[in-house]
Amino acid sequence: MIYRKRFNLPNNFLIPLAQKAIEIYKEGYPEIKSREAEILIVVKKEEEKFEEALASGLSEAIAVISKGNVSGEDAFRLYQSDGFPLELIEEEAKKANREVDKKGFYEHQKKHQEISRAGAEGKFGGVGKEASYQSTKFHTATHLLHAALRRVLGNNVKQMGSDITPERLRFDFSHPNKMTKEEVEKVEEIVNQIIKDDLEIEKEEVKYEKAIESGALAFFKEKYPEKVSVYSMGSFSKEICAGPHVKKTSELGAFKITKEESSSAGVRRIRATLS
Repeated sequence: MIYRKRFNLPNNFLIPLAQKAIEIYKEGYPEIKSREAEILIVVKKEEEKFEEALASGLSEAIAVISKGNVSGEDAFRLYQSDGFPLELIEEEAKKANREVDKKGFYEHQKKHQEISRAGAEGKFGGVGKEASYQSTKFHTATHLLHAALRRVLGNNVKQMGSDITPERLRFDFSHPNKMTKEEVEKVEEIVNQIIKDDLEIEKEEVKYEKAIESGALAFFKEKYPEKVSVYSMGSFSKEICAGPHVKKTSELGAFKITKEESSSAGVRRIRATLS
C-alpha cells in the first residue's frame, strides 16, 4: 500500500490479489470461496481507509518537517497517532534535507510498549476484591454478548478482541456492516433474558479436540494448550476460555449497550455496562 503510487499501481489493486488467494486456498478452506463477496468488500474498505490515513499522515508529516529536523517524539507521534510509517517520515524528511531522530523514535516506541504491557498485566490484578469481581462479571458478559450477536447477526460473527475494566466492557467482533437500532436492541434483550434465567455457569476441563467436537467455540487456536477449560451457560453459550467467571448469570445485573461503532474494516466494536 505504501508504495502503490511509486509503482503506479491502480486503486483497489489488492482486490485481484485477494481473488487469486481465494482461488489458491479454496480447496482447503471452502468457506472462503462461499464468502468471497464479503471478503472483497472488507479488503476494499481496508484499502480505502489506509489510503485516507496515509494522506492525512502525509499532510501532518510535511507540516512537522517544514519546521526543521524531526525529533524522536514527533516521529513516534506521527506513527502512533497518524499511522505514518517511520520509513516514509525519513523519505519526506530527506526531500527537505532534514534528519529524523531514529534513536529517539525507538526509545519512545519502547516506552509506549512498556506502559501498554503494564496496563494489561494490571487489568485483573491489584485492584481490590470489588473491582476484580466487577471485571469477572464483565468477562462473563462478553460470552453472553458473543452468543447473542451470533443469534442475531449469524455465525459469521467471531470475537476479534475484548477489553475489560471494572466499569465497562469493550468487545470487537467480525461483521461487515453497522448494526441497526433494532439489532442492537435485540442483542441487549437476549443478554438480559439469559441473565434473568439465572443459568449456572459450568466449567469442564477436557482435551482441545474433544472441546471442539462438543461444539465449544474457539477462535484463537494457536493460543490453546492440549487441555482446555470449557465454560457453558446452559445451551446458550459454550466457549473455550481461561476464565474467570461468576457462578450464575443472575449475578451480572442489567446489561446495557452504550455504543456500537466501527473498529476497523470488517470489524465492529460494542461498549457495554452492567448495573
